[in-house]
Amino acid sequence: MDKIKVLFPFVEAGFGHIMPMKSIAETFGRKYGDKVDVISSSFFRESGDLHLKKYEQMISRQVRIYNRFPAIGYLATFICELSGSILASFGSMRLIAPVAYRRGVKRMEEIAPDAVFSTHWVTNYYAQHLKRKPLTVMYCPDAQQNALFSYPSDLAMISMPDGYRKALKRKRFNADNLKFVPFLIRNEAFSVSPDKRAARAALGLPEENFTVLLVEGGYGIGKMEAICKLLAKEHLPLTVIPVCGKNKALYRRFLALKTAQEITFRPYGFTEDMFRLEAAADLFCGKSGNILAEATFFGNPSIVTNCTSLIERHIAGHYIRTVGCAMKEFSPRKTVGMIKAFAKDPALLAPYREAANAYRGHFGSERAADELWEKIVSTFPGLCRDGAATTTEREDSGSPELQYAP
Repeated sequence: MDKIKVLFPFVEAGFGHIMPMKSIAETFGRKYGDKVDVISSSFFRESGDLHLKKYEQMISRQVRIYNRFPAIGYLATFICELSGSILASFGSMRLIAPVAYRRGVKRMEEIAPDAVFSTHWVTNYYAQHLKRKPLTVMYCPDAQQNALFSYPSDLAMISMPDGYRKALKRKRFNADNLKFVPFLIRNEAFSVSPDKRAARAALGLPEENFTVLLVEGGYGIGKMEAICKLLAKEHLPLTVIPVCGKNKALYRRFLALKTAQEITFRPYGFTEDMFRLEAAADLFCGKSGNILAEATFFGNPSIVTNCTSLIERHIAGHYIRTVGCAMKEFSPRKTVGMIKAFAKDPALLAPYREAANAYRGHFGSERAADELWEKIVSTFPGLCRDGAATTTEREDSGSPELQYAP
């Protein structure tokens, strides 16, 4: 049979959906790209359709609003859960922006995929409503299958054990249509050495200083500025690295911030050096979200300083209670007190660091790529005719055994 088209559509609604998509698209392409046509798509931007661009901007803007006003985020996610999957999806897609919905379906029809792998619910919804429905596979990067991620798909994946167990209690999911896989961290993480001294030297940072990395998602909106202003006054040998993402105004303010002589203050805007910064840090500090996965991968304890929705509260709970590598403190002043205590006695962080390191085996997109391939082969058996590997024939992927298995 002709090669089928497997679509990986990128959606910016924060960066927690883009990072896992980048990981799975690269891994699947490397392992199975000779057997299928792999299409990585900037779905809302590449066609130039203004309605699609505006819709992606709208869902991205919602994330920023939730960051500024968490009560709105909690209310919005509560209403979604109360409404249920079908109504919440209908409202989010067809009532709020009906023209964008029609253009989204049209755009996906133009691509004509045979299989669609989504890390955001919106592209799964489009795929489910095509006249010639493709195979639909959806990965939830959050801690639980919320209402929008519970919308029908042929296969769902999730990486956090509590969310997996809770989902199986619903009629929608079972062991066949929901798979428990490692978190889809970006593949570059595996090529970055966790040696902190080497990472600091490469970045031009003091090797001896206790080093704190602060991130408030991709938009730099949260408690980070208040925390940094307090830290700037401290007379401790600290390295403070705030990453402002797309928040250019905050970055400019940080460049002008005066600090005590003992403080090494190194602000970043949007950067591709996140993994090197994680490797250099002793402690992560910031808003809940999938950035906690990257901190954990590099063995860093985390202080969660903000949760802007029920989704983020569940993510924080995963790393605080299940993994045991994170703490929660929403007061900037008390957060600074914790940082000072850890800087004076880093041994206090040892239990959190050990917990993070114990969880390291739960990262990588190899297994998810294999699960996707298995589903494709079972749906399109003609793929196996010309000697293409089946699930049982292919070599072991080397995927690590899952930790904290449900």
